[in-house]
Amino acid sequence: MNQIDLKNKSAVVTGGAQGIGLAIAERFLVSGASVCLWDRDEKMVYKTAASLASKGRVETAVMDVTDLESVKNAVSQTKDAFDSIDILVCNAGIAGPTMKVWEYPPEEWQNVIDIDLTGVFNCLHAVTPIMIEQNYGRIVNVSSVAGKDGNPNAAPYSAAKAGVIALTKSLGKELAEFDIAVNCITPAAAKTRIFDQISEEHIQYMLSKIPRNRFLKVEEAASMVTWLCSAENSFTTGGVFDLSGGRSTY
Repeated sequence: MNQIDLKNKSAVVTGGAQGIGLAIAERFLVSGASVCLWDRDEKMVYKTAASLASKGRVETAVMDVTDLESVKNAVSQTKDAFDSIDILVCNAGIAGPTMKVWEYPPEEWQNVIDIDLTGVFNCLHAVTPIMIEQNYGRIVNVSSVAGKDGNPNAAPYSAAKAGVIALTKSLGKELAEFDIAVNCITPAAAKTRIFDQISEEHIQYMLSKIPRNRFLKVEEAASMVTWLCSAENSFTTGGVFDLSGGRSTY
């Protein structure tokens, strides 16, 4: 494992209690950062924080990314603990049901959009002013290869993740005059609890599209995100970093 220096940095990871978010949080701690896990699963986030405590300073905020007031409360809680927020990883998300557009329940569509896209906006909206004030920040939004390609039977997820890519590009340009980098990653599927939400048929479809013929390892995503959140990443902003195992063609 390469050593990436995040010493004296304070990081927020949304959806940090499990999956890719947990792997990112763990790599941040090993790299010297203090980490606040934001998650709506109270039991899980406390359990995860306890399991990570030996690796560094870990705080928690039980919150809901779809609720702007909840996000603002989490920001206040984190600032009280750390004094600053240097790094933000917007990772929280859901897959939603797998079905065709004309069969998709509108309330399920809205739920995916609220969490996967509006939830990212809410976090950026609340945290960005802090980074502007301190003239430093590193932001990584977790999109998906589905946001590039548009997976069949996953229209709201694909649409939301495409929105995250565009949101990243817009914010990167808006913050380019500051020492703030805003980038996103577009991972292929990784074996996390999100697989519990989708059909076996859809899982096999996703695997069939990956030339490496395996799913992404969460540690591989964490490695890329950690570098993007380091001071070494001082020029690139508004970028889209591929983690598709060869699937993406652009």
